[in-house]
Amino acid sequence: MSRTRSIRITVLAAGIQLVKKMTSSAASSEVLFETVGNKGVITLDRPKALNAVTLPMIKEITSHLQAWKSTAAFVLMRSSSEKAFCAGGDVVDVMQKVTRGENDWSDFFRLEYAMNHLIGTYPIPQVALIHGITMGGGVGLSIHGKYRVATEKTIFAMPETLIGMIPDVGATYFLPRLKGNLGRFLAFTGHRLTGYDLLRAGIATHFCDSDKIKDLQNDLLALKDATGLEKLLQNYTESSAMKSTEHESSLNSNIEALFREDSVEGVISTLESDGSKWALEHRDTIRKMSPTALKLSARLFNEGKNLNLKEALILEFDVLQKAVPDGDCREGIRARLIDKDNKPKWNPSRLEDVEDSYIDSFFVKAERPLEIH
Repeated sequence: MSRTRSIRITVLAAGIQLVKKMTSSAASSEVLFETVGNKGVITLDRPKALNAVTLPMIKEITSHLQAWKSTAAFVLMRSSSEKAFCAGGDVVDVMQKVTRGENDWSDFFRLEYAMNHLIGTYPIPQVALIHGITMGGGVGLSIHGKYRVATEKTIFAMPETLIGMIPDVGATYFLPRLKGNLGRFLAFTGHRLTGYDLLRAGIATHFCDSDKIKDLQNDLLALKDATGLEKLLQNYTESSAMKSTEHESSLNSNIEALFREDSVEGVISTLESDGSKWALEHRDTIRKMSPTALKLSARLFNEGKNLNLKEALILEFDVLQKAVPDGDCREGIRARLIDKDNKPKWNPSRLEDVEDSYIDSFFVKAERPLEIH
């Protein structure tokens, strides 16, 4: 399947120009950290895995963010790869721990969600250059920060239901807040948004042509402080080729009406009643997803309307305590990412067989609750 293949393909790193005025630096094999004047710079550097975040990466990023919040003017987060900002979390490693019976598998989500909340409540601006593939965990690294800069090569998606997971990293909070039922559409279908549509949807705050992305980085790091950030980012947005030319949206204008129902069944019924080619194609896409994951996602989406980011992350953590070891997640990761036969055997296999009482069983407080301070 093309969506899965795009997530798992191997790419070569396209190095980003390092700034000569670097005053201090630290590095690991997967993520680089620099202090450039009074700016903190994080460069995701795991290109062969499309920068899929690992537990060590999460720990290092959190540590540097904590240190910089009282010393830096702002933080720039970027990728060393032209192909991807970050394609998600390393869920294969998580599932291998589950299979081996290691009880600490949930530490990945515990620390990732704490990092997401830190970014969402960060006292100084974070500028994330979401150039290339930005999915799952990569969305969590960027969307909660103050500024997200897309390019025409950005590919954004929350494809978790395809592997039996739930849209997480705070999706329970941010998806319901997208206008026109776009969030429900993205959660149920895993649809990819590209380019300027991200700006229109409010997912990106600004836009930059890909051939100007290095110029933007250099201009950002040349700023004396954060006071010029907004104007600089807006200038790049206003001068972009996408802004100055007619841009045809890839989004169907009927999404708001077709995805208005709260339940998965209601959305499918609406799509079938519409009967258009677009509607039926997306009905078929939804039916490929895990029925359990879809129903979990629908409930999380509806509850998330009334939750703040912290509450949403805690709820997602609670649900994953059962969804990862006991739900469809194990089978989805096997079929899509390990064996790659793309033939998951969902259990239950039909949406109508997923009982409400079964969904209720996922919404139980974790034995070791997620604590966010």
